[in-house]
Amino acid sequence: MTAEETGLPEVRIRSIPWPYAAVFALCSDLDETPDAKAYFEIARFLNTREPTSMGDGVGLEVGNTLFFDMPAGQFSYWGTDEGGRERARALVRSGHIDAVHSWGDLALRAQAERNLAELERHGLRFEVWIDHSQAPTNLGPDLMRGRGDLPGDPAYHADLTLAHGIRYVWRGRTTGITGQDVPIRPGSFAPMLQGGRALASARSAAKEAVKIGLGRLGSPRWSLYGANRTCTPCTLRDGQRAWEFLRTNPSWGGPGESATADGLAEVLTPKMLDRLAKGGGMAILYTHLGKVRDPARPFGAETVKALRELARRAAEGEIFVTTTQRLLRYRTVRDALRFTPSVEGSRRVITIEAVDDPVTGSRPPAPGDLDGLTFGMRGAGPIEVRLADGTPLQGEAVAEGAGTSWVSLPWPRLRFPKL
Repeated sequence: MTAEETGLPEVRIRSIPWPYAAVFALCSDLDETPDAKAYFEIARFLNTREPTSMGDGVGLEVGNTLFFDMPAGQFSYWGTDEGGRERARALVRSGHIDAVHSWGDLALRAQAERNLAELERHGLRFEVWIDHSQAPTNLGPDLMRGRGDLPGDPAYHADLTLAHGIRYVWRGRTTGITGQDVPIRPGSFAPMLQGGRALASARSAAKEAVKIGLGRLGSPRWSLYGANRTCTPCTLRDGQRAWEFLRTNPSWGGPGESATADGLAEVLTPKMLDRLAKGGGMAILYTHLGKVRDPARPFGAETVKALRELARRAAEGEIFVTTTQRLLRYRTVRDALRFTPSVEGSRRVITIEAVDDPVTGSRPPAPGDLDGLTFGMRGAGPIEVRLADGTPLQGEAVAEGAGTSWVSLPWPRLRFPKL
């Protein structure tokens, strides 16, 4: 029934946290990260304003991925010393390591069991899974050739991993389109096009257009591209459900061409950020910040410059920057929230009842679920937001256009630990 039919005020939820125009997550796979020093130095530069080998940090909110079992020469949980493991655990607790990047190059179910037992022993949980290269524990059967969701296979672990808490999975799909959950327009391809590389740029844009077209014609392999959605429910081969998400990298040479520490400057450009802000969508950027030329100074001058520009736009309220896990949770809760509007005397009230998640089912809102949500009701006057048990939520009245009152719930910033 419509608001007019019920007599209750209509409620709108702003698609992006107020007052920003778009949401951005820098989602880095840690492939080839040479050692613990580089791994933690990158995290400090991105998340604090402390002095680092690359200058003062940019003070954003950025997560990272974690390997457990990898060959020597790449940072991993079991490949570092106990001091490195303790620092990694601190970042998992704080939310600054927010994704598992497969269970490792050669890992099978036994390694998954060991790793999950270690996480359980320390009271740690992950919600985000990211396939890695051609690892057997991958969950993507097509692009990533994984067997991790195939019951009976030695690499099968999806029963254990999803029971642990994984809700969001990346299975190899990366688009060149800047900004998801918004219509694809000709300008969406603009960040891919570079004048000095006109032929390669045009070829990459054409390949992207073909994937989008195939997705719109019903191809399961390219459906995320055709819909241009940040994430969508998927069914694994063992019958379990998860949210599959799409990453972006609008490189002139295709999504993998510039996915390194130096290459970040080629994609995180003013043109790309302008396009994202103008389109008003969400973007999870695919990259590998541990693929560096100088481990002692992981980011060169151009990459540092690009990250400082991103930090400036975040500080000015244009682009909201957060971790992959927090972006995905915001996106899925926003669209699954069940609430009831009411008028109680002079007060207008929104009572939040549940999150009706199409993947995990209906549940009461959990801590973090409601962070950053902004509600609007037509007319003037304050709005009260509360839980079904009557607990009031502290929101801030914000200005967002004439004729509608808005209230924004806070977004508590992650606290970076002392490493």
